[in-house]
Amino acid sequence: MIENDGRVTVIGDLRARFDEAREAYAVAAPFPHVVLDNVLPADVFANAIAEFPSIDDPSWKGYLHVNETKFANPVSDTWGSTLQAIADAFCSDDFVKWLSGLTGFEHLIADPSMDGGGLHHTLQGGHLNVHADFTTHHRHRTWRRRINILLYLNESWSPDWGGALELWDSDVRTCIKRVEPLANRMLIFTTSGDAYHGHPDPLQCPEGVSRRSLALYYFTVEERPSRRSTKYRPRPGDGAKGVAIWIDRRMLSLYDTAKTRLQLSDQFASRTLGFAHRLTARVRNRRH
Repeated sequence: MIENDGRVTVIGDLRARFDEAREAYAVAAPFPHVVLDNVLPADVFANAIAEFPSIDDPSWKGYLHVNETKFANPVSDTWGSTLQAIADAFCSDDFVKWLSGLTGFEHLIADPSMDGGGLHHTLQGGHLNVHADFTTHHRHRTWRRRINILLYLNESWSPDWGGALELWDSDVRTCIKRVEPLANRMLIFTTSGDAYHGHPDPLQCPEGVSRRSLALYYFTVEERPSRRSTKYRPRPGDGAKGVAIWIDRRMLSLYDTAKTRLQLSDQFASRTLGFAHRLTARVRNRRH
């Protein structure tokens, strides 16, 4: 519900589901996770859908390279009031305490700056190759990433369009589970070096429709956390595509190091990776 001061409260209903969700999280395969439906009150979800920025909104920044083709907006000041209130709710002390109890990670820290997170949408033909997420915050160097939450903001979604998030085993040999990006569904999962996930096949949604979500991440503080950029992996049967995935991953790793050391912006990343993607495509076309 939305309070008089504009705050969104979600914790009441989540508390009622705590025990069941915690048990499911602990035993889930291939890594700890839980799927929760109808997370937001219906009126709040409807307002969030209405506020979600249009496909041609200038606030979107493209991540358009071999391993992903999606758009992101982590700048909450450019969002509508309901979307801002939702993000605030998931960064609130009450929610973070609930999340700590659910996942077993004490002293979790929310990230209102949404490093790597924020609003995301992926258009027809877009994809996100199977990967394990980067391990540390780019600006807070002692923050180790522990938990991801994804709240799907699709008003409707057909399985025929693809886009289910695939959860893979630690060797990326077998897809263990697929999570459809259904309306008002939240996926919570532990980030680790082998928590491989993605939706690697091109989306088949109609033109003008996109796969939409809000992504938020939570951290713990460590004196010297191990740093690693996003680790993309080919699936069995990807063949020559696996070479392109590896090359793109190396380029992303170099950029990730520069971003951390030089405090480069996500907008710069968008331009750099987009240039690399166009250059790689040009080389492939010449070969054919």
